[in-house]
Amino acid sequence: MRKPIIVVIIVVLVALYASLFVVQEGERGIVLRFGKVLRDDENKPQVFAPGLHMKVPFIETVKTLDARIQTMDNQADRFVTKEKKDLIVDSYIKWRISDFSRYYLATGGGDVSQAEVLLKRKFSDRLRSEMGRLDVKDIVTDSRGRLTTDVRDALNTGSAGSDDEVQTPAADDAIASAAARVERETNSKEPAINPNSMAALGIQVVDVRIKQINLPTEVSDAIYNRMRAEREAVARSQRSQGQEEAEKLRAQADYQVTRTLAEAQRTALITRGDGDAEAAKLFADAFSQDPDFYAFIRSLRAYENSFSDNQDVMVLSPDSDFFRYMKAPSNATR
Repeated sequence: MRKPIIVVIIVVLVALYASLFVVQEGERGIVLRFGKVLRDDENKPQVFAPGLHMKVPFIETVKTLDARIQTMDNQADRFVTKEKKDLIVDSYIKWRISDFSRYYLATGGGDVSQAEVLLKRKFSDRLRSEMGRLDVKDIVTDSRGRLTTDVRDALNTGSAGSDDEVQTPAADDAIASAAARVERETNSKEPAINPNSMAALGIQVVDVRIKQINLPTEVSDAIYNRMRAEREAVARSQRSQGQEEAEKLRAQADYQVTRTLAEAQRTALITRGDGDAEAAKLFADAFSQDPDFYAFIRSLRAYENSFSDNQDVMVLSPDSDFFRYMKAPSNATR
């Protein structure tokens, strides 16, 4: 008797567990019954907010959609400005789901990749058109913030038909087709939504940012080569001016050296001459007091210079006056 009760309790608990589902914070849930979406009175998919909910077990399944802000990085692409100049622009988009039922229907079951494809096409066309209205200076300076704001607002509100100066027909057609499919599947009493806006897909663009703006490689190379040539010309001019200044300084230094050496030599010659004159005067004053002694000293110096080398040979007459101080004193006094 107890076993059937236990089995019943277990079956009830399993059925109860299978009938409960939890939608996490930052998500929204859509219930599918036999693969078809549960809809409300307006034929719109029912969206379940975060919390604990119930469903028919084993029959209904839950599809969750991310309600958080998402980031879509765009591959760097080439854009043409008002001046017909090319720029490589790298950007990204912040977006979130604003209408979950519309988003689910427009993207074929909440396919994020399909939503991003449509968003990327619309963004690329709009950014290309907006940049075509500005020159390079406006894009890279103060107008850059206004540019991204205009693109974000245009994505959220869509183009105004013939009154809008910027047209994006390729992206608008794709979004309008998805929006038309949503309108056919629902009976909503809400005001009509511009089929060319991202709101038609249940998407709100939170922010648009340009990460980097570069010139194309061929243009950058040409600019860098021109800048390099200009810098090399300036460097050559600076080097030539430096060499000229160096030659001037070197010439002035050589002149100063030559002048200093000449003045030093002149002073040395004058000093040497004065010294020789003073020495001659001293010798003259000294030897004038005894001429014979002076003659004797000069002869001794002559003997010293003549006989300093043992290999010298002199041929002189013995009676020569040169040997007068080498004779006997009696003969020397004669």
